[in-house]
Amino acid sequence: MELRQLEAFVAVAGELHFGRAAEKLRIGQPTLSDLIRRLEREVGAPLLTRTTRRVALTQAGVELFGRARAILEDVEGAAAAIRRLADGDAGTVRLGITPPAAPVLAPHLADALHRAAPEVDLAVRRMWLPDLQRAIGEGALDIAITCGPVTDPPGILSEVFCAEPVMVALREGHPLADRETLDLADLATETLGMHSEALFPAWSLALQEVLDDAGIRPPSVEFADTDLSAYRWPDQTEIDWVLTTAAVAGAGAGVVLRPLSPARYLPYTLQWCPIRATAAAVGRFVHLALSVDVPPGWVSQPDHLRHTGSG
Repeated sequence: MELRQLEAFVAVAGELHFGRAAEKLRIGQPTLSDLIRRLEREVGAPLLTRTTRRVALTQAGVELFGRARAILEDVEGAAAAIRRLADGDAGTVRLGITPPAAPVLAPHLADALHRAAPEVDLAVRRMWLPDLQRAIGEGALDIAITCGPVTDPPGILSEVFCAEPVMVALREGHPLADRETLDLADLATETLGMHSEALFPAWSLALQEVLDDAGIRPPSVEFADTDLSAYRWPDQTEIDWVLTTAAVAGAGAGVVLRPLSPARYLPYTLQWCPIRATAAAVGRFVHLALSVDVPPGWVSQPDHLRHTGSG
């Protein structure tokens, strides 16, 4: 039994007219009649009664009509599902992301993907950098996003595609708190609060690059707070200032956030395996991440497809 035979039978049974069924299928009536005869031989029973004036279903035809329609609908549904997978309109993308990038970038990309391909499932996991690098290298993840410098595992590609403005957090009573912008050079001799590199390796490395680019090496004290936002840092009287971002810092009482001048940015890196990206949904997410508008206030980077500079 062939699908063409079932399609021919369903068309005739639905129209109860060979001429209209042939037009619907865009085939000749002789071909249609031959398909029906072959189907009747295979099932071993007449399915239609034909006269010069009318076509009617036999009892066997009524039984097959419902079953044949269900079969064709299942086949059509399967074909449509395969087309969606092939076009990147369905499937699952496994994304690992380091905590500093998660508050803004993860929902931003998830919303963009949902608008572009609502049937693609984005499974997001927050992971520390060592676990993230191991997972992307071993194939436990399709995509990784992290901040700061990374080492590519074998077979993995990396693109620095967007960046978030770095800000300074000060107590409200700090002498520089009334300035609209701050230059890191003005804080070079004051004590900087820093996260534990063991707890937040990607974040610590990224902020160290910002300090290195600014050419300063301020005295530093490690936070007693093990939360990424370190919102209790003002309780550590030995700390004068904090290097952070608006998303990570949150809204702490008695603390002001000031942008930097010249502006400095925390870059985010997209990593993926080209072989796994042959899965259409994964490839679609990679292209989307590298081309969708960056979050408000952020800047694109040279590897971003819409990059226009950071000025």
